[in-house]
Amino acid sequence: MEDSPVTDPSKAGKQHEQAASQAPQSGERPDQGTAPVADYEIPNADKSTKSSHEASADVPKHHIPAPETANAKFLHPILAQPPEALTGLRLEERAKVAAGVTAVLKSMQFSWGEGGVGRGSKALLSMNQTDGFDCSSCAWPDPDHHRSVAEFCENGAKAAASDADDRAAGPEFFARHSLAELSRMTDRDQNNAGRLTHPMVKRPGDNHYSPIAWPEAFDIIARELNALKSPDEAAFYTSGKVPNEPAFLFQLFVRQFGTNNLPDCSNMCHESSGSALSPTLGLGKGSVTLNDIHEAEVILIIGQNPGTNHPRMLTALQKAKRNGAKIISINPLIEAGLVAFKNPQDFMNPLRALGALMGDGTPITDLYLQVRVDGDMALLRGIMKHLFEAEDRNPGQVVDRAFVDKFTTGFAEFEQNIRATSWKDIEEASGISRAQLLEAANIMANKQKIITCWAMGVTQQRNGVQTIQEIVNLQLMKGAIGKPGAGTCPVRGHSNVQGDRTMGIWERVHSGFLDALEKEFSFKAPREDGLDVVETIKGMHDGRIKVYFGLGGNLLAAGPDTELIAEGMRRQNLTVYVGTKLNRGHLTTGKTSLLLPCFTHADIDMQRSGQQLTSCENSMGVVSQNKGVLVPLAGEMMSEVAIISGMAIATLGAKTNIADWVAMTEDYDVIRDHISRVIPGFEDFNQKLRRPGGFYLPNGPRERKFTTQNGKANFTTTQLHKHTLLPDQLVLMTVRSHDQFNTTIYEYNDRYRGIHGERRVLFMNVQDMATRGIKPQGLIDITSHFEGEERTVEKFVAVPYDIPKGNVAAYFPEANPLVPIASVAKVSNTPTSKYVVVTVVPTKTANATQEELEARVKARELA
Repeated sequence: MEDSPVTDPSKAGKQHEQAASQAPQSGERPDQGTAPVADYEIPNADKSTKSSHEASADVPKHHIPAPETANAKFLHPILAQPPEALTGLRLEERAKVAAGVTAVLKSMQFSWGEGGVGRGSKALLSMNQTDGFDCSSCAWPDPDHHRSVAEFCENGAKAAASDADDRAAGPEFFARHSLAELSRMTDRDQNNAGRLTHPMVKRPGDNHYSPIAWPEAFDIIARELNALKSPDEAAFYTSGKVPNEPAFLFQLFVRQFGTNNLPDCSNMCHESSGSALSPTLGLGKGSVTLNDIHEAEVILIIGQNPGTNHPRMLTALQKAKRNGAKIISINPLIEAGLVAFKNPQDFMNPLRALGALMGDGTPITDLYLQVRVDGDMALLRGIMKHLFEAEDRNPGQVVDRAFVDKFTTGFAEFEQNIRATSWKDIEEASGISRAQLLEAANIMANKQKIITCWAMGVTQQRNGVQTIQEIVNLQLMKGAIGKPGAGTCPVRGHSNVQGDRTMGIWERVHSGFLDALEKEFSFKAPREDGLDVVETIKGMHDGRIKVYFGLGGNLLAAGPDTELIAEGMRRQNLTVYVGTKLNRGHLTTGKTSLLLPCFTHADIDMQRSGQQLTSCENSMGVVSQNKGVLVPLAGEMMSEVAIISGMAIATLGAKTNIADWVAMTEDYDVIRDHISRVIPGFEDFNQKLRRPGGFYLPNGPRERKFTTQNGKANFTTTQLHKHTLLPDQLVLMTVRSHDQFNTTIYEYNDRYRGIHGERRVLFMNVQDMATRGIKPQGLIDITSHFEGEERTVEKFVAVPYDIPKGNVAAYFPEANPLVPIASVAKVSNTPTSKYVVVTVVPTKTANATQEELEARVKARELA
């Protein structure tokens, strides 16, 4: 393997920059603009927390009984869960290096296979370019300056191929297949059916979607919405794929209609990050730039699998390694991308091509801590406890006292809390020894240019918010924020999930934003908090919500408690799905359902004023343009902007300025002019967007300007809870496969983990399998346990794997029926997909007859 060179003093390890007095000023680093007038991600709601989100035995909870899970396939002809039929598992050794020539070949295979050589190549070569379109996959940032001809990764290529698909799922397709038949397709085959091309309707009593004209579709939406007793009886969900301009219009329409029911995918992913970062640092976003990654001395990667979920991040990590950085990876699974990386870009470099082809790749991780699921908080405490002990031996050399004294509050209570935590509790909860934690602390002790990256492996824990607060504590005690090469890095999962929140897609009330919105559009916005994803699911189930509108995404497959979501969807008067391709969520419908086709990032969007631009905000706060390059397929697709405007005009009528909606649809510059007057940081939006590479939004923590209530960065004193399991119980976490992005399934493979041809697998520790009498590749049933209730999924395949004893892992959405709706992270209300208590047994239904299974269903109904 390639060795990391000795630290280059001109890059990593700039000791002269590490004093608190050397905090950088805005504009010192490239392309960051002038000093911000305000931080903005709607960082603090008017109420600091929602009491209903706090786990408290003293607060009565509305109980929703666990839905039928294993038996649901006999109760409903339209399957909410993926079919149980196995597709043919083949196992290989786990990969020891990510990317390489295989990633290049897979990229070409997907791109040319779905869009054809010409269409597929055109999409790839325009993706992430300054004059092209933003990748619709993850939100990893693009380089500020030089960009490669092939500025994409394998998973970005899969997303572009899916967007460029030249197959059509039009009226003839839906005439051939009933909803029940479509639900028996695998999720992969649904996605591969082709692009949605025509607006479709399922009328009451129908079992097929059929064509409908756009005006009638808008009339149906308007009629159902205006028939509600209250606007709060509707919920409007947003996918993180939606660009800024339609997102801004969507929240504008929803608030003019009269509700703040704006659940979005962020509620299920980085809500915990925002909930932790806003009160501690003043901004619910990360503080670093891509260049900071390159300059860091130490990078912690916690609960994240960049090789699959954010592959271009590996290029940045490789550059950091070549600059001398040390990387500590903290994850229950050994992931190939965190072990070693072969950069496909090196094949175009004559000096590196042979090594990239024949070598073992760049080693990424210096220390791999295989933490127990939900043990990250204890692990971080262990590292900090070691650091305090090192500070005792070397006063003033480990903790940045100057930074702490000048910029922070709460340090004394935090320090006492860490020192009081016993090593027994730390080792027991984390599964990591004191000696291993000392090794991690030694790497960090004399460094201050430290970055911590995290993703769903942290945010979806029960204590996700508190774990991120401990991450902030670690950064603050080291003075590792607000300087080059240091800071916080929550890595966002979808292309514009961060931008949607910036645009006002949030169920929480923020007076400053609403005041500006009201002034700009001359209306009175609702001032009561709306419903997030979890509360929306409950509301659909208990009758509070009667109309569901989904702007992209697949809530059925993304959310917890799949069958509960399905029950709620079936109770809706109207479900509306805006999308580009068929997914399972489109098939579980209300009495009436609309399926409305829209453009992708790659499609040319022509309106009256000419071709339109949209924009996205990446994980590091850079806003850049989307300019489509592909001619849309023949049909009646509309842009998201046009769909929202058509709905707004039909629904609001004289209550809104119709001419303004028409103007915004005909020229998206008009939308951006409105945004520039409503949201700080977007002044001169149209001009800045047309700069090559876009522009940075204001970021106070990046400059040691902490816009918290007290104007300081706040240490947090958290509680380390002990949780006891019964002897036969295990802890499940859900994960993605490599041939998957969020809920979109491209193939049945997960080659880095050695899985081919199957998704219904459970990764298990060998000892746990032996204890339960489970054989390798044996069929198993999995049952989750929460507050005395059970949920079961059947016919999974047990796969022996290197995972901590007591932990198991399975892919979502297949395992989502096991995640209870009431099991949520404290404060953020995020479903705990990374902590589900389960039992696993050899399958009981493998030899059961159909009659026996139906008898079980009837007995359950009678009971």
